[in-house]
This record gives sequence, structure tokens and C-alpha cells, in this order.
Amino acid sequence: MLFAAPLAPGLLVQRYKRFLADIETADGLVTAHCPNPGAMLGLNEPGRPVLLSRSSNPARKLPLTWELVEADLPGGPQWVGINTLRPNALVAEAFRAGGIAALAGHDVFRPEVRYAKASRVDFLASGAGSGPCHVEVKNCHLMRRAGLVEFPDCVAARSARHMRDLAQVVVDGGRAMVIIVVQMHAEAFDVARDIDPAFDRAFRDARAAGVAMHAYRCAVSPAGVALTDEIPVITPP
Repeated sequence: MLFAAPLAPGLLVQRYKRFLADIETADGLVTAHCPNPGAMLGLNEPGRPVLLSRSSNPARKLPLTWELVEADLPGGPQWVGINTLRPNALVAEAFRAGGIAALAGHDVFRPEVRYAKASRVDFLASGAGSGPCHVEVKNCHLMRRAGLVEFPDCVAARSARHMRDLAQVVVDGGRAMVIIVVQMHAEAFDVARDIDPAFDRAFRDARAAGVAMHAYRCAVSPAGVALTDEIPVITPP
């Protein structure tokens, strides 16, 4: 996924109210939309280089969106994607290109399908030779140890509910899958159980029920973000 136009550089001044960020740019101090509801641990310290996209919609109150941050991580500095609206599009793009081996045999990818009592699954995959599969996408960008990424970076009650709902799909005879999109370079994925023990339990229970868990790292650069290859999910049973 290439960005539609070159991103504008800046330095982070502060991130506040979750969805706002003040950025020092060549044109002065601006307020940008921060499309990320998480804690963004290790990514939101003042002074970090950031890159912003600009919307062509004149009705938008905040035309700039924070897309990338250059983070000083345990494995060394790298660009990290912080826009949580990107992962679904990245997965859809990779699906169309045949880049998700676990979904081979599926040729239809319907977004935002209702299921369970009060949930929407990100995608419902189906195909002539394969039964439908509920696909939930999660964004990941927390790295506290070199090469290891974790989710979540804050308490994620809604994500825990998704795990329980997907487990029920499998118990009822269906198929379900979680795709964790790692918007950075990493070698393995684990659950941040110290941050959210309830999500850890729900994740393990879903996996034990038969929900397939996959994590894909991304190539991230100022030009764009793309899903590349799968990395191991090392969360123990």
C-alpha cells in the first residue's frame, strides 16, 4: 500500500486526548489526527520524528493524519505504522494478491459482517472449495524486547470479547481466524499478558477452541506499508 502523496515530516510535541497530536513541522505547529486508541507505549515520546498524510477532503477539521513514527526500539530504530485504520486494508490487499496462505482457496472477502450477539467480524472469507471463515484483524506495534512484538498495549476488553465470539463460531462448527498485523519489523509475536490478563485468557481459550492465530509483519517506509511474511505466534497454550 503506497501512500497517495509524499508524507510530511515533523517532530512530535505531544499526543493527547488519545486522538490528537501536536506536531512541529516546517510550516509551524500543527494539530494532527492520531488514528490510534491504544497507549502507544514507546512510540509517543516528545521529539520523535513523525510522518503525516494530508486528506484531500476539504470538510475535514484536521486535514493531517499521523501515519508513521521513527521509534528507538530495543532492536534498533525503525519506522513504525501507528494508523490503526490501515491493517484491514493491508489484509485485503494481501488477500487479493494471494499473500495469505491460510486463506488459500477463498476468493470472496466480505468486510464488516455481523455475527454473534453484538459483533462485526472484519472479514468473512468464502470460496467455492472452502467453507466460510470469520477473519478478525488486530493491529500490533508494541516492542519491549528486541524482535518480539506484543498485543495489546493497554486493556482491550473489546478485543477479548472478539476472541470469545470467534471461539463460539468454532464451537458451533464454523471456522475462525485472527490475523495480527505488525506495522513494523519483528521476528515473533506474543500476548502482553502483564498488560491485560483477561485478553490473554481469552486469546488462549480461543486458540484452544480452534481459532487459527496468524501474525504478519510489515515492510514500513515513508513510501508505504505492505504486509510481507508470517512470523511465529509463540503464546503458550
